[in-house]
Amino acid sequence: MPTSTRPTLAYKPKAGEIPTEPGVYRFSDASGRVLYVGKAKNLRQRLSNYFAPLHTLHERTRRMVTTAAGVQWTVVGSDFEALQLEYTWIKEFAPPFNVKFRDDKSYPYLAVTLGDEAPRITVTRNRKIPGARYFGPYPKVWAVRETIEQMVKAFPVRTCSDSSYKRAMETGRPCFPGQIGRCGGPCSQKVTIAEHRAIIDEFVAFMASPDPRMIADLTRGMKQAAADFDYERAAVLRDRIGALQNVLESSAVVLSESVEADVFGIEHDELAAAVQQFRVRGGRVRGVRSWVVDKELDIGMAELVDSVLQSAYDASEPPPREIIVPELPDDAEALEQLLTMLKDRGSVKLRAAQRGEKAALLQTATLNAKQALGLYKMRRSADYVARSRALTDLQEALDLDDAPLRMECYDVSHLSGTNIVASMVVFEDGLPRKDQYRRFNVADSTDDTESLYQVLSRRLSYLDTGEVPKSAELVISGELPSSAARNDDDEPEDDGQESESEESESEEELEPSAPKKPGRFSYRPNLLIVDGGQPQVAAAARALADSGVQGIALVGIAKRLEEVWQPDSDYPVILPRNSDALFLVQRIRDEAHRFAITHQRARRKRDITSVLTEIPGLGAARVKDLLKHFGSVAKLKEASVQEIQEVKGIGPRIAETIHERLQA
Repeated sequence: MPTSTRPTLAYKPKAGEIPTEPGVYRFSDASGRVLYVGKAKNLRQRLSNYFAPLHTLHERTRRMVTTAAGVQWTVVGSDFEALQLEYTWIKEFAPPFNVKFRDDKSYPYLAVTLGDEAPRITVTRNRKIPGARYFGPYPKVWAVRETIEQMVKAFPVRTCSDSSYKRAMETGRPCFPGQIGRCGGPCSQKVTIAEHRAIIDEFVAFMASPDPRMIADLTRGMKQAAADFDYERAAVLRDRIGALQNVLESSAVVLSESVEADVFGIEHDELAAAVQQFRVRGGRVRGVRSWVVDKELDIGMAELVDSVLQSAYDASEPPPREIIVPELPDDAEALEQLLTMLKDRGSVKLRAAQRGEKAALLQTATLNAKQALGLYKMRRSADYVARSRALTDLQEALDLDDAPLRMECYDVSHLSGTNIVASMVVFEDGLPRKDQYRRFNVADSTDDTESLYQVLSRRLSYLDTGEVPKSAELVISGELPSSAARNDDDEPEDDGQESESEESESEEELEPSAPKKPGRFSYRPNLLIVDGGQPQVAAAARALADSGVQGIALVGIAKRLEEVWQPDSDYPVILPRNSDALFLVQRIRDEAHRFAITHQRARRKRDITSVLTEIPGLGAARVKDLLKHFGSVAKLKEASVQEIQEVKGIGPRIAETIHERLQA
């Protein structure tokens, strides 16, 4: 579209109207609904980014500003005031284009009802019990109950309901938990209200900061009771010691005992992010909390950290003294002030750990977040209702005659133009069919688009004849062996991966004229997906045209913006950011990428193994020792003769030969 005819935003303010002071802005639609809230140190500079030419904007940003009908701003005196106002507006308006949180504040807590005459401990999700002290959150209800079961053995406190307690105090008959020794409240007639309050105080102190010295004090008391021949009390103290030891052992010591911190591991992609919050108290991980964040706009880690921390804490759940995050936000100082206001006493410090024990714990939290993100996306894709909705939405968005019940996705992988491989993954009814995955080795190609053309030309030829085309330039992996070597029912491994020996056995070049009976590879897909934008889609469309195959839809998905491109289209199809359809397409693309990378790495490993095993005196065992010693092929190639000699069983002559072969 010519620049002169590109659409502009009617509500765009004049540059001179926008102040240069710090402030908070909000975009609203025609009905007045707030769509997005943001803050800026310089309002004019920030808002000018939104009013740049539409074709230069990120697609999600473009959708937001074109949906909006107006923008308002409020000037404030400092970055801190801007952060406060942004926090307030996000809580008040819940803008759809701001970060959205799933499962937030839905975790159970262990509560101590300190406002009661005889406080009790209970499991609850209610954070508004008057005078209650909360511990947690816990990832599962059973984790809270397990903690209570252990702690009641050490601190015999009340666990019965208010109605049971009232009835027991009126009748003088202990509640049922008290009768079986599971409740140590005053209704059990074993302790007074004052004595029970003292035990509760000990319980709260231990839960707030588990102190091993308490066990030492109890041990001295147990020995003294035994010396005084008070064996009954010694036995009670012994049981309390054992219970406390179990509680301490169940929470690993990860940092020094004085550390009170929360560690946030975050893993994100273009659509969503998973957050893992490790609550460290007294140097021990006392709780783990996790949730998923939906990203409507394209934001980086720093902005994501800012949004996560604003959502993670409030007056009922104040932050600890230290918060460890993957990356500090731009307004870290202002955010520290805001979080400090939520804390009863002391200040809050944000840190991005780079090394040491805290960095190691951050790495563990991040690993958990990565796994949680993968599990979230997998479960969402596997849900029957979500899959049906995704397929229907794809049919409507791509204007297909039928829902794409069988989809095939292709990706190309190479290392600096060498070891070119491609993958084909198959999804039927929105689920992966790993037994029908295929892998390709491209013998010669100029670029990724040419590789895609070759692969799709070979694949599409099966639809008409079911025979192997007469071409030796494209080698297909052993999942499609010649009829003389295997029958049509041979399939690749379910997990899409194989060992080195299996890989070497399955690499068979097809004889150009070998006939092939029609099989699964001849199944006709409803939709072809390629990893890439317009150039890759054009190459795939050329393969479709040259093959003469008609009636198969084709799209490409560009990773950076998650745009869906169709052939001969100047503009992409934009699927809603949080839609099941986009999640499904993204998962197919990611699976194709994973499958291609796995095969490419296996080929590189096999290639270097083949070179090394040709050296006289170097068998498979020593090749394995070499690769294990250096950790990677790249490091082995960079090693000197002297460094290669350090490997057990490698002498000077063999080391020199290895070095020469790898440098050739």
